[in-house]
Amino acid sequence: MLQGKNIVLGICGSIAAYKSALLVRLFIKAGASVQVVMTPDATNFITPLTLSTLSKKPVFVDYFTPESGEWNNHVELGLWADFFVIAPASANTLAKMAHGLCDNLLLAIYLSAKCPVYFAPAMDLDMWKHSATKKNISKLQSFGDILIPPGTGELASGLNGEGRMAEPEEIIAFLSADIKKKLPLADQKIMVTAGPTYEAIDPVRFIGNHSSGKMGFAIADELAAMGAAVTLIAGPSLEVSKQQSVKRIDVTSAEEMLQACLSHFENSKACIMSAAVADYTPVNVALQKIKKQDDNFTIEVKKTTDILSRLGAQKKPGQVLAGFALETNNEEQNAIDKLKAKNLDFIVLNSLNDEGAGFKKDTNKITIIDRDLQKTAYTLKSKEEVARDICYKITELIKR
Repeated sequence: MLQGKNIVLGICGSIAAYKSALLVRLFIKAGASVQVVMTPDATNFITPLTLSTLSKKPVFVDYFTPESGEWNNHVELGLWADFFVIAPASANTLAKMAHGLCDNLLLAIYLSAKCPVYFAPAMDLDMWKHSATKKNISKLQSFGDILIPPGTGELASGLNGEGRMAEPEEIIAFLSADIKKKLPLADQKIMVTAGPTYEAIDPVRFIGNHSSGKMGFAIADELAAMGAAVTLIAGPSLEVSKQQSVKRIDVTSAEEMLQACLSHFENSKACIMSAAVADYTPVNVALQKIKKQDDNFTIEVKKTTDILSRLGAQKKPGQVLAGFALETNNEEQNAIDKLKAKNLDFIVLNSLNDEGAGFKKDTNKITIIDRDLQKTAYTLKSKEEVARDICYKITELIKR
């Protein structure tokens, strides 16, 4: 959920600031970019050097950086952030936030931020229980700021009770869960196929095609970014998922892809079949490498199972099934025939006649045709942008 996100991490003066080092590491590990901002008091508990080393960015404490003479623009930082997380959030800073005070850079960013704000309080038991603190937290929540509840345990004062900052792992889990539940495809199970299949002739040679898998991988990543639980069934491909949550199943042949699809389709809300599955496979596969002998060599092939037709035949009400049609002639009619024959909700048409479209390209040009034969044509775009268009269509059909 945090892959590719920009996070401003605000650190206040609290003994719990030592936990912020691990929090930075966990954000980075989750694929986020982190900008640390500290209150002046926070530097008494953990050094900016430690946090800048972990975040790979300079840590901001003041409006100006004396060494460079540069102004740390709080407005730009507030606009840059996808999320502003204040952990630890001291009672002092919470009070200032609640009343709009602005006497340091962290508070200036808070008042400028357009993104969701999360705060993880850290203070002693009596401070946490005080009516003023409770009132300040309620006020912040009325602004739309999100409380990450503190834990219970041993406190710096020696008391035992509520007020401990949530552990870094708990903060990551809380943030990820809160983000996910607000996404359009939260918890929807979606299956995607990508890449070619290789049909073995012997241990060395195979029948294949030029599909790189780029389009299918881009679709899987976009669906995961929208909150879906994605299962990606991939033929041989050098592509790598950018979203860590994508569950990848590697297959080689059309038969292996068929079995993987049948195993996961029933429990999927939607399926996007973008793989270029072989239409034929050799009848016999040699156990040893076939030596070059005759001038002519004939391979007897048989049809593979049409996976898309098989899934279309067993599609249940409410399931969404989409396919691709890569054509070289009579493109639109061939796509419509495929859409009808295979019981699809929509088909994505692209043509090898369009410059910039097709296999191994970073761009694509598509037309989406739905089961009512409504057509939406798109201009040439990057495959990431094309994936976004396709995923919007999936979302529209799931939500209807």
